[in-house]
Amino acid sequence: MALPSHLDRFNRRHPWSHNDHYGPWAAARVAESGARHVLDVGCGTGNLAALLRRRTETVTGLEPDPATAGAAAARFADDPAVAVHTTGFAGRDPRRRWDAITLVAVLHHLPLVPTLRELRDCLTPGGRLVVVGCFRESGPADLLAALPAMVANPVMGLVKHPARADAPPVNMTAPTADPRESLAEIRAAAARELPGARIRRRLFWRYTLVYDAPAAGDRA
Repeated sequence: MALPSHLDRFNRRHPWSHNDHYGPWAAARVAESGARHVLDVGCGTGNLAALLRRRTETVTGLEPDPATAGAAAARFADDPAVAVHTTGFAGRDPRRRWDAITLVAVLHHLPLVPTLRELRDCLTPGGRLVVVGCFRESGPADLLAALPAMVANPVMGLVKHPARADAPPVNMTAPTADPRESLAEIRAAAARELPGARIRRRLFWRYTLVYDAPAAGDRA
């Protein structure tokens, strides 16, 4: 059996969330911006929302998958500062603006350019957008950059989930989709729609994007 097949079977037996790995990083980027009211798009079962709640005043979570949204809503049932809505980004309150918006492994589910524009318009003056995203590998450079992740992934699985799993944990059962855009295409779109956005390639097949909207006095 080929090595990739062996690795895939091993990783399924010792699952861990690449997205949750970046949760503390995303929450820290929000906190350092001074955001008080945060929108978490595609909140899943609420792992990032829980981190954000410790460092902000309110968190609004959007999750289109009913079962996943139900788990998140139950988790925060006794916390009036966290609201979870069973809807995607299109179902947000169109009148509302947020101090910060987070998306973790969500942007590739949505049309890239229109969504970047809408995200920009949903920020308050000086607000911050924080994205942990997935991209389509295209070319030798991406394959070479993925090699450290291929080596580190099973090690992390053993550390985080040493016992063999019969099924993935609940927070890893939401619907998934393959990324459509390459990292180069995402960089180009962000340069047009989010001037000044900082994008970095990250380990475990992810990239990060941080964009700060102009302050009130800087808007054209």
